[in-house]
Amino acid sequence: MAQFGGPNDFYASGPSADASYNFDVPEFGQELNFQTFDNTQPTVPPNYDVAYTNAPNQGLGGFYDPTAYTDNSFAQEKSFKQAGAAGGASSGNEFDDEPPLLEELGINPNHIFQKTLAVLNPLRGTDQQILQDTDMAGPLVFCLTLGGILLLSGKVTFSYIYGIGVMGCIFFYCLLSLMVTRSQVTFGAVASVLGYCLLPMVVLSGINILITIQGTLGLIVSGIAIFWCAISASKLFATAFSMDHQQLLIAYPCAVLYGGFALITIY
Repeated sequence: MAQFGGPNDFYASGPSADASYNFDVPEFGQELNFQTFDNTQPTVPPNYDVAYTNAPNQGLGGFYDPTAYTDNSFAQEKSFKQAGAAGGASSGNEFDDEPPLLEELGINPNHIFQKTLAVLNPLRGTDQQILQDTDMAGPLVFCLTLGGILLLSGKVTFSYIYGIGVMGCIFFYCLLSLMVTRSQVTFGAVASVLGYCLLPMVVLSGINILITIQGTLGLIVSGIAIFWCAISASKLFATAFSMDHQQLLIAYPCAVLYGGFALITIY
């Protein structure tokens, strides 16, 4: 086995012979010679500031350059904040100027209350502009209430209420268009008045749940409810369309219409 005696012992016959290496493991106990290198170069700490100060054109003045942050960024941020505040103020003004949601949907609680009082008290005066309003919220509520109360009595009459109501609105629209010449009649106003005047029939259907009104007492109570509906509807029509001295003339068709609702309620 070859021995390590010098720096060229790793070569078989020198580096110029066959350029092969000897990888034999040396014997234990043999002293190994290691080559040492003297580091005579003095140790100098790196100066990072010089690298940054030598490049002023690149905007590097050290680890922290205060001149890199100019007032333009703060001015832009201030302008953005002012623009956002102005936009918020304008949007707030737009929302403040918008009408309430119920008014946008065509529902006016004050008009509903005034029309309901006018039906309950036919002798009460009502503004003509309120009666000409095409409000359908109250009539829908009264029709659904009438159908729901009759449903509690075991009567499914929603289709009858709908059919009689639509046919009555068409008939009265045609009739009032022929009778009234000074004001324009709208189908929505006619349907609104007829729907509000259905309130006494709702009261009659509620009484029918408590007691049976198919006898003599029923005829009396039903007659009062029909008369109440006819007087209220004719009064509202006369006020809404300026029908002077024609209230009794329009009251008879109203009594016939609400008589059909009374028959549905009783029987």
